[in-house]
Amino acid sequence: MLGPGPVDVHLDHAEAMAAAVGGNFRGRFLDLGSGAGVPGVILIALWPAATGVLLEARKRRCSFLEAAVSGLGLSDRASVACGRAEELARQRDFRGAFDLVVARGFGPPAATAECAVGFMGAGGRLVVSEPPGEADPKRWPAAGLAELGLLGPELRREEEAGIALFTAPEPAGERWPRRVGVPGRRPLW
Repeated sequence: MLGPGPVDVHLDHAEAMAAAVGGNFRGRFLDLGSGAGVPGVILIALWPAATGVLLEARKRRCSFLEAAVSGLGLSDRASVACGRAEELARQRDFRGAFDLVVARGFGPPAATAECAVGFMGAGGRLVVSEPPGEADPKRWPAAGLAELGLLGPELRREEEAGIALFTAPEPAGERWPRRVGVPGRRPLW
Protein backbone atom coordinates (compact mmCIF):
# COMPACT_ATOMS: atom_id res chain seq x y z
CA MET A 1 0.00 0.00 0.00
CA LEU A 2 2.97 2.34 0.47
CA GLY A 3 4.25 2.01 -3.05
CA PRO A 4 7.80 1.39 -4.22
CA GLY A 5 10.90 1.96 -2.19
CA PRO A 6 12.02 1.18 1.33
CA VAL A 7 9.62 1.77 4.21
CA ASP A 8 12.25 3.89 5.98
CA VAL A 9 11.88 6.57 3.30
CA HIS A 10 8.17 6.90 4.08
CA LEU A 11 8.85 7.02 7.82
CA ASP A 12 11.57 9.64 7.39
CA HIS A 13 9.23 11.74 5.24
CA ALA A 14 6.46 11.58 7.86
CA GLU A 15 8.90 12.58 10.61
CA ALA A 16 10.17 15.48 8.51
CA MET A 17 6.57 16.52 7.81
CA ALA A 18 5.88 16.56 11.57
CA ALA A 19 8.98 18.67 12.14
CA ALA A 20 7.85 21.10 9.44
CA VAL A 21 4.48 21.48 11.19
CA GLY A 22 6.52 22.34 14.26
CA GLY A 23 6.85 21.15 17.79
CA ASN A 24 4.59 18.79 19.64
CA PHE A 25 1.13 19.24 18.10
CA ARG A 26 -1.59 18.90 20.75
CA GLY A 27 -4.84 19.24 18.84
CA ARG A 28 -7.11 17.12 16.66
CA PHE A 29 -5.93 16.30 13.16
CA LEU A 30 -7.23 14.48 10.10
CA ASP A 31 -5.07 12.50 7.66
CA LEU A 32 -6.81 13.06 4.32
CA GLY A 33 -6.56 9.93 2.16
CA SER A 34 -4.59 7.98 4.72
CA GLY A 35 -3.92 4.93 2.54
CA ALA A 36 -1.55 2.74 4.57
CA GLY A 37 -1.54 5.23 7.46
CA VAL A 38 1.32 7.45 6.36
CA PRO A 39 1.71 10.04 7.70
CA GLY A 40 -1.25 9.71 10.11
CA VAL A 41 -0.12 6.73 12.20
CA ILE A 42 3.42 8.13 12.49
CA LEU A 43 2.06 11.54 13.53
CA ILE A 44 -0.05 9.94 16.27
CA ALA A 45 3.10 8.21 17.54
CA LEU A 46 5.15 11.43 17.38
CA TRP A 47 2.49 13.66 18.97
CA PRO A 48 1.41 11.95 22.22
CA ALA A 49 -1.01 14.76 23.13
CA ALA A 50 -2.77 14.72 19.73
CA THR A 51 -5.81 12.82 18.51
CA GLY A 52 -6.26 11.87 14.88
CA VAL A 53 -8.69 10.55 12.34
CA LEU A 54 -7.40 8.52 9.41
CA LEU A 55 -9.76 9.15 6.50
CA GLU A 56 -9.77 6.66 3.64
CA ALA A 57 -12.32 5.92 0.91
CA ARG A 58 -11.29 2.33 0.11
CA LYS A 59 -12.82 -0.31 2.38
CA ARG A 60 -9.87 -2.72 2.19
CA ARG A 61 -7.51 0.03 3.32
CA CYS A 62 -9.93 1.06 6.06
CA SER A 63 -9.88 -2.50 7.39
CA PHE A 64 -6.07 -2.45 7.34
CA LEU A 65 -5.98 0.92 9.15
CA GLU A 66 -8.44 -0.25 11.82
CA ALA A 67 -6.29 -3.32 12.48
CA ALA A 68 -3.12 -1.20 12.56
CA VAL A 69 -4.58 1.33 15.00
CA SER A 70 -5.80 -1.44 17.27
CA GLY A 71 -2.63 -3.53 16.96
CA LEU A 72 -0.41 -0.56 17.78
CA GLY A 73 -2.49 0.29 20.84
CA LEU A 74 -3.52 3.68 19.46
CA SER A 75 -7.30 3.24 19.63
CA ASP A 76 -7.58 5.74 22.48
CA ARG A 77 -6.19 8.54 20.29
CA ALA A 78 -6.81 7.46 16.69
CA SER A 79 -9.82 6.36 14.70
CA VAL A 80 -10.59 5.49 11.08
CA ALA A 81 -13.27 7.17 8.99
CA CYS A 82 -14.17 5.21 5.89
CA GLY A 83 -15.83 7.22 3.14
CA ARG A 84 -15.42 9.98 0.59
CA ALA A 85 -13.96 13.25 1.84
CA GLU A 86 -16.63 15.25 0.02
CA GLU A 87 -19.37 13.47 2.00
CA LEU A 88 -17.65 13.16 5.37
CA ALA A 89 -16.73 16.87 5.35
CA ARG A 90 -20.47 17.61 5.55
CA GLN A 91 -21.17 15.38 8.55
CA ARG A 92 -21.61 17.08 11.91
CA ASP A 93 -18.83 15.11 13.63
CA PHE A 94 -16.30 16.16 10.99
CA ARG A 95 -17.42 19.56 9.67
CA GLY A 96 -14.99 22.21 10.92
CA ALA A 97 -13.83 19.82 13.66
CA PHE A 98 -10.07 19.74 13.07
CA ASP A 99 -7.18 21.98 14.02
CA LEU A 100 -4.99 20.42 11.35
CA VAL A 101 -5.53 18.48 8.13
CA VAL A 102 -2.55 16.68 6.58
CA ALA A 103 -2.39 15.29 3.06
CA ARG A 104 0.33 13.27 1.40
CA GLY A 105 -0.51 12.12 -2.11
CA PHE A 106 -4.27 12.73 -1.81
CA GLY A 107 -4.65 14.33 -5.23
CA PRO A 108 -3.89 17.42 -7.30
CA PRO A 109 -3.54 20.69 -5.37
CA ALA A 110 -7.03 22.07 -6.15
CA ALA A 111 -8.85 18.85 -5.21
CA THR A 112 -6.78 18.45 -2.04
CA ALA A 113 -7.46 22.00 -0.85
CA GLU A 114 -11.18 21.84 -1.66
CA CYS A 115 -11.70 18.48 0.06
CA ALA A 116 -9.73 19.61 3.12
CA VAL A 117 -11.45 22.95 3.86
CA GLY A 118 -14.70 21.41 5.07
CA PHE A 119 -12.83 19.67 7.89
CA MET A 120 -10.95 22.75 9.10
CA GLY A 121 -12.18 24.86 11.98
CA ALA A 122 -11.51 28.59 12.35
CA GLY A 123 -7.75 29.05 12.50
CA GLY A 124 -7.24 25.49 11.26
CA ARG A 125 -4.20 24.60 9.21
CA LEU A 126 -3.77 22.46 6.13
CA VAL A 127 -0.39 20.82 5.48
CA VAL A 128 0.15 19.30 2.05
CA SER A 129 3.22 17.29 1.10
CA GLU A 130 4.96 18.86 -1.89
CA PRO A 131 6.82 17.05 -4.68
CA PRO A 132 10.58 16.66 -4.32
CA GLY A 133 12.81 19.44 -5.55
CA GLU A 134 12.36 23.18 -5.64
CA ALA A 135 9.02 24.50 -4.37
CA ASP A 136 6.64 25.80 -7.03
CA PRO A 137 4.26 28.46 -5.68
CA LYS A 138 2.34 28.35 -9.01
CA ARG A 139 0.77 25.09 -7.80
CA TRP A 140 -1.27 27.22 -5.38
CA PRO A 141 -2.80 30.28 -7.13
CA ALA A 142 -4.00 33.02 -4.79
CA ALA A 143 -7.41 33.40 -6.49
CA GLY A 144 -8.32 29.73 -6.06
CA LEU A 145 -7.15 29.68 -2.45
CA ALA A 146 -9.10 32.86 -1.68
CA GLU A 147 -12.26 31.29 -3.13
CA LEU A 148 -11.85 28.46 -0.61
CA GLY A 149 -11.08 30.91 2.21
CA LEU A 150 -7.47 29.75 2.62
CA LEU A 151 -4.42 31.91 3.32
CA GLY A 152 -1.02 30.80 2.07
CA PRO A 153 0.90 28.95 0.97
CA GLU A 154 3.84 29.07 3.28
CA LEU A 155 6.31 26.74 1.62
CA ARG A 156 8.68 24.91 3.99
CA ARG A 157 11.32 22.25 3.60
CA GLU A 158 12.47 20.04 6.47
CA GLU A 159 15.09 17.47 5.50
CA GLU A 160 13.44 15.42 2.73
CA ALA A 161 9.90 16.75 3.15
CA GLY A 162 8.59 19.80 1.41
CA ILE A 163 5.23 21.08 2.58
CA ALA A 164 2.76 23.79 1.72
CA LEU A 165 1.05 25.22 4.79
CA PHE A 166 -2.31 27.04 4.66
CA THR A 167 -4.56 28.62 7.27
CA ALA A 168 -8.35 28.96 7.31
CA PRO A 169 -9.22 32.10 9.30
CA GLU A 170 -12.90 31.10 9.21
CA PRO A 171 -14.73 27.81 8.69
CA ALA A 172 -15.41 26.94 5.04
CA GLY A 173 -18.48 28.23 3.30
CA GLU A 174 -21.31 25.74 2.82
CA ARG A 175 -20.39 25.40 -0.86
CA TRP A 176 -17.17 23.49 -0.08
CA PRO A 177 -16.46 20.80 -0.90
CA ARG A 178 -18.65 20.19 -3.89
CA ARG A 179 -20.33 16.83 -4.63
CA VAL A 180 -18.37 13.57 -4.78
CA GLY A 181 -15.92 13.56 -7.67
CA VAL A 182 -16.47 17.17 -8.73
CA PRO A 183 -13.28 18.60 -7.14
CA GLY A 184 -11.20 16.17 -9.21
CA ARG A 185 -13.21 16.41 -12.45
CA ARG A 186 -13.69 20.19 -12.41
CA PRO A 187 -10.84 21.64 -10.31
CA LEU A 188 -10.94 25.29 -9.29
CA TRP A 189 -7.50 25.75 -10.88
